[in-house]
Amino acid sequence: MDSNYFGITDVGKVRGNNEDTFVAQKIAGNELVLACVIDGVGGYAGGEVAAAIAKETIQMQLSKPSGDILQLMRNAITEANDRILSAKQQEKAHEDMACVLTIAIADLSNNLFYYAHVGDTRLYLLRDNSLIKISKDQSFVGFMEDSGRLTEEQAMLHPKRNEINKALGFPGSINGQEEDIETGQSPFLPGDMILLCSDGLSDMVNKESITGILLKDFTLEQKGKALIDLANANGGRDNITVVLVTNDKATFVHEATKPKSEARKRKTITNPAHLGSEQTSRAQLNPEITTPERAVSERLIPENKKKLNPILLILAFVVIAAIAYFFWNQQSPETKPTLIPDSTVVEPSQAFKLQDTLNKLKGNILILDTTMFKSPIMITEPIKITRDSLYLRAQRNLVIKSDTGYKGPAFLISPSNKSTLLENFTLENVIDNSALQKKGVLLKNVNFIRTDIPAVKPK
Repeated sequence: MDSNYFGITDVGKVRGNNEDTFVAQKIAGNELVLACVIDGVGGYAGGEVAAAIAKETIQMQLSKPSGDILQLMRNAITEANDRILSAKQQEKAHEDMACVLTIAIADLSNNLFYYAHVGDTRLYLLRDNSLIKISKDQSFVGFMEDSGRLTEEQAMLHPKRNEINKALGFPGSINGQEEDIETGQSPFLPGDMILLCSDGLSDMVNKESITGILLKDFTLEQKGKALIDLANANGGRDNITVVLVTNDKATFVHEATKPKSEARKRKTITNPAHLGSEQTSRAQLNPEITTPERAVSERLIPENKKKLNPILLILAFVVIAAIAYFFWNQQSPETKPTLIPDSTVVEPSQAFKLQDTLNKLKGNILILDTTMFKSPIMITEPIKITRDSLYLRAQRNLVIKSDTGYKGPAFLISPSNKSTLLENFTLENVIDNSALQKKGVLLKNVNFIRTDIPAVKPK
């Protein structure tokens, strides 16, 4: 096995058999790495059978991928689901069998990975010492955890943590709908690592402990075995499976350039994975010249500037107030400005509410209720992200639009930020997207739309 990928599975301390299986291999003439974790459910023999069917189908369907990789992954999962349903009808003892899985295909030459997911197996990305959960558990407890209603510790101990909403082999579970199979793609930069695992690991070992092991100066094999050992030490209540893939190319950075705009009325880019490529923004390379707050704070104050006499200040204030009162009384009632009573409450802007919510956020996950935050959120200044990591997701697609005349970025991300994941946003007429090109920024279902470019008239 090559040094940049490794897979391992273990029966655990409680179960009598292992219903988990995995795939970790080179495909497409050694150009890509196929990684997959499959967790079988449904009885002593049934879970193993379902997992074996899924594994065989995945390997067969994805051994020579070409064209739309995400669609190929969906097709492979749908085919595996159909085969499991057919096998259930032929064997009465296996009528309850099913499985859940997570697949990833790493394209190291293009610094990308693609993934597809059903159930509660998981996909994590390790970047810059931060571990980010990419997949969403298709379960009640998983939803509660992802939305911040349960802490990780509460979810790990919840009595319904093993109840899943989607699985291959559940009748009506995979119907070709987009929400049935979670898919996506992400930059996979030099130095990045992805972890695929069954819930036998994630229910036994918290994210902090997983991160600690992955950051050790171990080989992938040593890291995989260490994760298995820790899950067993914590109880090993289920089968445990781990697959690791790393982009072991030498890390490097170079300055980002803005994308060129074509002269047409409407331009749309969907899920631009290239925005998260191994580029760093100008703010990373030279924060002194691109961070407005720092520039203001470092303005020099003349050393010979003397304090004003307090008595002179009071006299000046009295004179100014008297002049203002005189001119006020000279105006006719029609020309006097209308004062807003103190009791009038001015509704804060959507952008202000979003910034205020981010500033008061205690954790690192914020799910925006789109009944509270309505499209479009008009911005006249960037939304500032100052914490070291953030997962910001809108329940439904939320438009952030540059107000007339504003040419700056939609987001200003602190140089100390290690990872930011944005999901379900449309950025409209945002010209400067350099902040989203920095290393550590992931985009999922993020669209870029320009409606301010004049249409080109035909000759």
